[in-house]
Amino acid sequence: MNPFAGLLATRRSLGPFVLRLGLAIVFFPHGAQNIFGWFGGRGLAASTAFLHQSLHIPMLLAQAAVWTQLLAPIALAFGFFTRLAAFALGTTMAVAAILVHLRYGFFMNWFGTQAGEGFEFHILAVAGCLCLLFTGGGSLSADHRISGEV
Repeated sequence: MNPFAGLLATRRSLGPFVLRLGLAIVFFPHGAQNIFGWFGGRGLAASTAFLHQSLHIPMLLAQAAVWTQLLAPIALAFGFFTRLAAFALGTTMAVAAILVHLRYGFFMNWFGTQAGEGFEFHILAVAGCLCLLFTGGGSLSADHRISGEV
């Protein structure tokens, strides 16, 4: 018996595949900014220093948050440990919404008229991650293949 059967069990549907890819496409570039400095990002040292110094997040948790934004989208793209990746990414986005974006209100800064970005995007991200927690990776996922479901 597979010891990860409960974690890997999934619904036979293409819906989770579409959601996984959407989240992966949106979040991988953010992770690449934070880790590698790609796309105009800060890189690992500056990203974790910002979280640690500005938000007073312990360095270990700052590292976890930054790496989650790179590794969770890769896992989601392949549907590998989907529930774990969705939990990690959803938690990271919920914390970001509360610690950083809540003070700027609901709306994103579409027209550059406010000091920062609101939390509406984070609601969508957390909702998507919750859906994947409930459904698993779907029929087109590594989880489905590993679990041996037919």
